[in-house]
Amino acid sequence: MMRLTRALQAAGLAALLAAAAAASEPFPDRPIRMIVPFPPGTAADFLGRAIGAALDDAYRMQVVVDNRPGAGGLIGTASLTTAAPNGYTIGLFGPPYLTSPLLQKKLPYDPLKDGAPVVQVAGIPNVVGASNHLPVNTLKEFIAYARARPGQLNYGSPGIGSIGHFGGEILNSAAGVEAMHVPFKVLSGAFAEVFAGRVHYFVIPVAAAVPIVRDKRVRALAVTTSTRVSALPDVPTVAEEGLPAAEHVAWFGFVVPAGTPKALISKLASDVTAVVRKPETRKRFELQGADPVDDSSPAAFSKLLRSEYTRFKNLIKDKGIQLQ
Repeated sequence: MMRLTRALQAAGLAALLAAAAAASEPFPDRPIRMIVPFPPGTAADFLGRAIGAALDDAYRMQVVVDNRPGAGGLIGTASLTTAAPNGYTIGLFGPPYLTSPLLQKKLPYDPLKDGAPVVQVAGIPNVVGASNHLPVNTLKEFIAYARARPGQLNYGSPGIGSIGHFGGEILNSAAGVEAMHVPFKVLSGAFAEVFAGRVHYFVIPVAAAVPIVRDKRVRALAVTTSTRVSALPDVPTVAEEGLPAAEHVAWFGFVVPAGTPKALISKLASDVTAVVRKPETRKRFELQGADPVDDSSPAAFSKLLRSEYTRFKNLIKDKGIQLQ
């Protein structure tokens, strides 16, 4: 028994010494891989590259953006959750981090257990847009029109589990509207069908909507934020149109593998927040329709993810969304 006790004490001391040595090592001392589970040109990719470039300068070490698109973000997320929890693999995710696994019959990963939240960096409002072929000019008119035609209308999105998919379902649920979801591989495919009138409406990020709204190829009925957005100042909020339950924002933030030391998570959160607070970073975000978030924290981002997870899980159940 004495030998066992001494062995355990020695093992504990060795672990403490190893932890102390690791804590004293500079971070980073080699390149960091930033996983973005979507293709180049997407909102997550833009935000990741903007922050990665600034971290390059701050760390004097390269932050390599690794685009891993496919399966609604599941492929890229798997690369993150199975990576070593040492701070050298980070991921920039949005709502599909939560929605994509919830849409699977067998949970491929648990977003609340297999990843550790670092910090939220941005929120992107959505726009409710209607085809010019619909005889509506306001969100109130659209809701009345859709309620009178249950199941006859459809809305487009860039894929099952996407921000557009769940943005549409949040709107439908709040408005009491029954409509069919039409997923496309890319957003441009949805746009073409909306222009032609075969797809009736969509709920998409402001940055993607602004060009076609300004060209009057679609009607912007409302934005999903609590206040109007500067890019579309004449478009009312969903609350102004009497539908506050439809408010939602597409959040984006960093996640690391579960088990990453809290000290590293705190450092990453602090360093990323410092980047977001830079005037040049804020300007780049705002030009793309993203609202910078510079007052987040690991605890705050964790609370947001848990709240959103419950919201999406209930929405899938209540709307009877088919699992894959």
